[in-house]
Amino acid sequence: MESVKLNAQNLSDFADRVAIPKYDRQQLKKGIVHIGVGGFHRSHQAYYIHQLLEKYSATDWAICGVGLREADRNMANVLKTQDCLYTLVTQHPDGKVESEVIGSITAYLLAVDEPQLVIDTMAHPDTKIVSLTITEGGYNFNPITGEFNFKNPDIQHDLAYSDEPKTVYGYMIAALRKRHANGLPPFTILSCDNIQHNGDMLRMMLLAFAKKQDIKLADWIASEVGFPNTMVDRITPVTTPEVTSYLKNTYQITDEWCVVCEPFIQWVVEDNFSNGRPPLEKLGVQFVPDVTPYEKMKIRLLNASHSVLGIPGAMHGHPTIDVCMEDSVFAKFMRQFMDMEVTPILGKIEGIDIEKYKECLEKRFANPNIKDSVSRICAESAAKLPKFLIPTLKENLENDGSIKYGTFILAAWCYYSDKGIKENGEPLEIIDAQKEELHQAAKKTENDWAAFLSQPEIFENLNKNERFIKEYTSIVQAIYKENNIRQLMSELLKMEKF
Repeated sequence: MESVKLNAQNLSDFADRVAIPKYDRQQLKKGIVHIGVGGFHRSHQAYYIHQLLEKYSATDWAICGVGLREADRNMANVLKTQDCLYTLVTQHPDGKVESEVIGSITAYLLAVDEPQLVIDTMAHPDTKIVSLTITEGGYNFNPITGEFNFKNPDIQHDLAYSDEPKTVYGYMIAALRKRHANGLPPFTILSCDNIQHNGDMLRMMLLAFAKKQDIKLADWIASEVGFPNTMVDRITPVTTPEVTSYLKNTYQITDEWCVVCEPFIQWVVEDNFSNGRPPLEKLGVQFVPDVTPYEKMKIRLLNASHSVLGIPGAMHGHPTIDVCMEDSVFAKFMRQFMDMEVTPILGKIEGIDIEKYKECLEKRFANPNIKDSVSRICAESAAKLPKFLIPTLKENLENDGSIKYGTFILAAWCYYSDKGIKENGEPLEIIDAQKEELHQAAKKTENDWAAFLSQPEIFENLNKNERFIKEYTSIVQAIYKENNIRQLMSELLKMEKF
């Protein structure tokens, strides 16, 4: 049988092969506008909304996706030809694979082509939530001061030409201005990015921008708009050609932008909405008064531990996270980092058994079917480590706790950034907006062992902490001397001194 293109017209052709939406997509209202439709959004938020539509007929909460950049054109073209349908492929550790067509996204707009339509859609009375997955870099704050970056040329453009926005802030302000003028309540602005206090951060950034453009509107936003903090979790690796081929060969479905994910899913949300919300608690989403303990747990354990595996894993030559976990040295090293350096600073978290959470993480990372590449995990480490790992290190320095494992990863990152090669001499795939700056700082290491730390936007004042410098220098010297990251990890586990 030949494979058939995934779209609305052909949807019924797949009903005997995979689960397809049972709800009438033509009857749905677009209650959510989501900016930044990547794999994670489609495996997480869009999946939750799909389940809500399937089980509870919540017809007011379909999603309109938005891409702000020219780089989103390929996504726009694919989703247009597929009527915004896509297949979610869930890969279980035991080899079981579940495939389901998701229909909760019912429209997709490319802002560079239709800027006014994007504004009008956000300003429409049906829109109750504008949500975002725009990565850490999209929030436009200075990593040193934490203040809004007004030097960004696109921000300067948006301040000068408020009716022709380019940035997420320009679009949201234009839409909120229109709602305010029309006497409509504001939409909730919901961040789904891996930033601690993501709602608070987004509120601070948007208000900084708004005050420069329209102080009266800024006052209305400050008093009326909800910015819930959230914690999101579902491992969603880059979809490989093998997954696309799997759908063709197994189900005869041609899906040009399918998504692969693990079975685990979690969403914790502060119950702070301006204009109603979907009843996601029916699906296990936790609505809580304070997300802080949950997001700290996730960022410090899951996200940091990914880097703890990924950076040395890349250097050693392990291709994927599950292969790292098959290596007893790497698996034990990560667990020791979690047990000795993260757990002591987390405290008690309501409704969470930390030991079981860590065991769950180990199983998730070891899932042999996910094949999450170490290059993806290491990508943009300059943005990740200051949020995921370095805060734990600083707390342990303040509390006289263990710093060996976190320090080891920073020293390994220095060598990784300097040499750019695996132990066997093959080049590393380094994906980082600050790749050149990292390399320039790291290459001075053999003349000054602390040179890599002279990047205050990443390390702040760690290079002035005597205990840390002593530990870091010892480890980085050993790494440069031995160039055998696994052996050094093994030695650290044996509590041998460098």
